[in-house]
Amino acid sequence: MKQISSIVATTLLVGLSVAGLGAAAPVMNSSVGTWTLNVEKSTYSPGVAPKSSTLTITAAGKKVTSVIHTVAADDTATHVTYAGQYNGKAMKVTGSPMFDTASRRRISPTTTEATYRKAGRVYTVNTVVVADDGKSMTVTAKGTDAEGRAVNNMQVYDKQ
Repeated sequence: MKQISSIVATTLLVGLSVAGLGAAAPVMNSSVGTWTLNVEKSTYSPGVAPKSSTLTITAAGKKVTSVIHTVAADDTATHVTYAGQYNGKAMKVTGSPMFDTASRRRISPTTTEATYRKAGRVYTVNTVVVADDGKSMTVTAKGTDAEGRAVNNMQVYDKQ
């Protein structure tokens, strides 16, 4: 169960971070579309990689919606959804056992940072970088998991 929680948390973190890439005009939203996890290029510490993860990001004005489907190594499936503006304010997260809010900020047109909390406690900060060609993105997650273990994950996603 601890591995599942770590996988769900990391996948959620990725989706939230990616969603924040474009809600502030006039920067183009480089994250909109469907992304799949490249398991072979990704690393998880602690925990094991999921079998699969797909992120679908849509934007309407300043509102960004994310849907994340993940299948863990033990075949447990999760479905997380969330929507909100990219404005640095806390955004409600649903479907996640690990986090209840996230806040995001833009570092550059292709780089964001997101902070994830549960009951006000910071668990993880993600840095998301979309490649210049827009075909891949790298997510670096650092912080702690629910058991207090250090998290140092790197996920690579390919745009579909």
